[in-house]
Amino acid sequence: MPWHGEGAPLLLSGASGAADAFVFLCVGQVFAGVMTGNLVLLGASAAGAGEDGVALKVAVALGAYCCGVVAGALVTGRRGPRVRVLLGVEVVLLGTAAALWGLELVTSYGDRLGVLALVAVAMGVQGRVRVTPTNYFTGTLTSLAGRVALRELRGGDGWVLGRLAAVVAGAALAALAERWWSPGAALGAVVMAAGALVLETVPRRGGRPGSGKGKPRPDRGNPAGAV
Repeated sequence: MPWHGEGAPLLLSGASGAADAFVFLCVGQVFAGVMTGNLVLLGASAAGAGEDGVALKVAVALGAYCCGVVAGALVTGRRGPRVRVLLGVEVVLLGTAAALWGLELVTSYGDRLGVLALVAVAMGVQGRVRVTPTNYFTGTLTSLAGRVALRELRGGDGWVLGRLAAVVAGAALAALAERWWSPGAALGAVVMAAGALVLETVPRRGGRPGSGKGKPRPDRGNPAGAV
């Protein structure tokens, strides 16, 4: 697929990595979008391992993420793909979290939970933006590795590898920001999500703006269905 079609998924993948790194490093030892990791943390916490308070953070992240998915599903399910609407909501949520963090208004444990909830809702919404996964990648990596082993690579697998690399790059960007300028640790996710919104808004060749083709399918998170 051309750059115009794959640019938004690349940016969203980077935003996912940046958002998770920000939450993990600044809010504390949980993820905003990687729910598998959060379930593992919840199990470990139930057994008495890990930091105090992790179970509550995981519960907030899980609940907020599900709220984002439900909201996104209602929009896409009833009115068809509404990519720009969903991306606009995501940018507002991430921007609000970044502003609260950047202005140093997050001063208590409850405030941190609120920021976590904002980012997790945003990641849930992002999960409904496109059929192509941009915030969960285990199935994507499994499928790609399987095709490499069987020598059945597809024409778009370069973009698949690019999305995986974008997650790493986004996380690295957030980590560097947290180290060198902590108030800006959440900005990377906002900028990349906003960039994806711009790409989806600008008309493609033929005068039509970018839009998702079809509704997200549950099997996209599984090795057999991931692309």
